[in-house]
Amino acid sequence: MSDEQPLIQVNHLVKKFGDNIVLNDITETINKGDVIVVIGASGGGKSTFLRSLNLLNQPTSGQVLFEGTDLTSLSEKQLDVVREKMGMVFQQFNLFPNMTVLDNIKLAPMKVKAQSEADATAKAKALLAQVGLEDKAAAFPTSLSGGQMQRVAIARALAMEPDVMLFDEPTSALDPEMVGEVLKVMEDLAKSGMTMVIVTHEMGFAREVANEVWFMDDGIIAEKGKPEAIFSHPEHPRTQDFLSKVLAQ
Repeated sequence: MSDEQPLIQVNHLVKKFGDNIVLNDITETINKGDVIVVIGASGGGKSTFLRSLNLLNQPTSGQVLFEGTDLTSLSEKQLDVVREKMGMVFQQFNLFPNMTVLDNIKLAPMKVKAQSEADATAKAKALLAQVGLEDKAAAFPTSLSGGQMQRVAIARALAMEPDVMLFDEPTSALDPEMVGEVLKVMEDLAKSGMTMVIVTHEMGFAREVANEVWFMDDGIIAEKGKPEAIFSHPEHPRTQDFLSKVLAQ
């Protein structure tokens, strides 16, 4: 998408758990502004791949370069500094239940980036408005719906002003009626130009928002392309089989 170096470059990534090869020699590039949606059946390696991008999962071999820096060569302390630029949103929300929504969002910018409380508060309030929850600043997480908690989790990740957002099945733990409100926030984020890598089972979202869809199967990216090509004319037999099942539901 640009002449700049890739935001993330994955070289010959392998991840084994014992004798089980979960990621099998993956080499891929993610450029600034890309919205990559990773789809595939459970057990295909999608979440392991995503968590390898910021080394939450340590690769068995291979490299992950982020903005030109080889993450696999860094100490844990150095890695933590780089991870500040990589926002991560999980299936579970991981909010601190004893802190208000506002305080959950302010915490990392103040502690990690030494932002003043005034600046962190102003930023947190702006982010709550962005995710449609400005009226929940003083609420505690336990009073929120799952969809609201996930939107707070997205705002919290954005508070660190990351260069990329990684989403690991962010709607899979939600009741169906709450999925749309979270996807809407993610769609708006994509339109704003945020680089995103998203593991999801939401095929309609993938078709609408991705600039590239990657189909993972058995530890490899078996097929990738523009959403219209993947969903309308998948070429790999496993992609065809997977989509015929999920799109028929």
